Amino acid sequence: MSARADAVESRTGAVRREAAGFAMVGVLGLAVDVGGYNALVHLGGGGLLGDQPLVAKTVSLVLGTTVAYVGNRVWTYGDRPRGSVVREYTLYMALSAVALGIALVCLAVSRYVMGLTSPVADNISANGVGLALGGVFRFVTYRRFVFRDAED
Repeated sequence: MSARADAVESRTGAVRREAAGFAMVGVLGLAVDVGGYNALVHLGGGGLLGDQPLVAKTVSLVLGTTVAYVGNRVWTYGDRPRGSVVREYTLYMALSAVALGIALVCLAVSRYVMGLTSPVADNISANGVGLALGGVFRFVTYRRFVFRDAED
């Protein structure tokens, strides 16, 4: 194998490992997000924020994203140079705000355009479609802008 092919294979392997770590950390953050959302909106038949699903989604996503930041900083991207925690966390949350917008648009379309208000519809729209689209956005932007490789 040529040196170029070795480099490509090495880089591909590194991206796969990062993607796997990102996914595992994401599952934990997702559990906090989805569990928090459902507790705030649906627990006990109405939840603390049952009449404010977009506020509830914002709160649950911020909590889940904070858990994911810590997991990504320590585990997924733990081998990358450490920058200022304030800079990283601020940028992480700013990019997460864009991903939140994606999830909120999906939830708003489901709730207010399509008239779907059940727990199943909420979870498919915001916690399924919205978070999947936001997850792709996060992976690409976090590794490029937040947890930069020393070569970037």
